[in-house]
Amino acid sequence: MKTDFKKTLACYTAKRGTFDFVDVPPLRYMMVDGRGDPNTAQSYADAIAAVYPVAYALKFLSKNELGRDYVVMPLEALWSASNMDVFTTERDKSQWNWTLLNMVPDWIEQDMFDTAVAESMAKRHTSVHVDLRMEVLHEGRCVQTLHIGSYDDEAEVLHRLHHEFIPAAGATMTGRHHEIYLSDPRRVEPSKLRTILRQPIEEAKVVGVDNP
Repeated sequence: MKTDFKKTLACYTAKRGTFDFVDVPPLRYMMVDGRGDPNTAQSYADAIAAVYPVAYALKFLSKNELGRDYVVMPLEALWSASNMDVFTTERDKSQWNWTLLNMVPDWIEQDMFDTAVAESMAKRHTSVHVDLRMEVLHEGRCVQTLHIGSYDDEAEVLHRLHHEFIPAAGATMTGRHHEIYLSDPRRVEPSKLRTILRQPIEEAKVVGVDNP
């Protein structure tokens, strides 16, 4: 049996045109950090080039050594900036901080991850060094929606999410803006790209009143 976490984890489904609350459990990810315009920064291209070979090396190690096969998860990213308006109004991509993510099963241990990284580097015969690590991310309570269209068309949706829906719900943003790329931009035209947009939040605590 091959596990597809996109089908077993509710946080990997979202609906277009609505903002929905979701509780995201602690999940294990391969991660790499960087900064700059994802369209032009060489570090971003290098990170993507490093993530997928390791992801598939992990998949085959898991299948061959543990007898546990799974579908490699899509690329994801956490985004932040000192001024979050660079995502919604200014769109100054040079100011974007990012952490690329790829979810891995919780049965993957550090030694297996280290082996996958070493095997991938050996096969690629590259001198480019990318600081890949494996960590658990716990986002907890979040709001998310499905965006269909180009990445540059996300700004209006994010503005409504950040400045209208979340404040109206009595919540505040915590953590970093999270995107899950369900489509491969090399194979899908920009107008049809499917991306889950997620924002961790903290909801206002309601203080109960004891009945007399």
